[in-house]
Amino acid sequence: MFTIQVTHEFCAAHTISILGNQEPIHGHNFKTTATISGATLDDDGLLCDFHTVQDQLIDICKPFTNNNLNETPPFDTLNPTAELIAKHIADELADRLDESLSPHAKVHSVSITEAPNCLATYSRE
Repeated sequence: MFTIQVTHEFCAAHTISILGNQEPIHGHNFKTTATISGATLDDDGLLCDFHTVQDQLIDICKPFTNNNLNETPPFDTLNPTAELIAKHIADELADRLDESLSPHAKVHSVSITEAPNCLATYSRE
């Protein structure tokens, strides 16, 4: 199995609800890591061009950058936890890339680090 990973970092604020209690609003430098995986390579010997993934990842995160996630769709109606941010980005990335990557590769997962040693991952398998 081959994998490539592409990272992108964006700054945003959020407040999340934990057990019905709302945290104070606070900010993070969210580090996003997208993983593309597949068993075979294309005719050029690539799983996927890094720049293709990077461009899409930047575009998906652009609405969140320097904003309050609680006021930015879809997190204006969802609790903006690291887990749900990872899922949203993974699903968006898959919607944009999986068809063009098929049949040899697909979006495997997205991880979000919002603080050192704190990582949430959503795997699409």
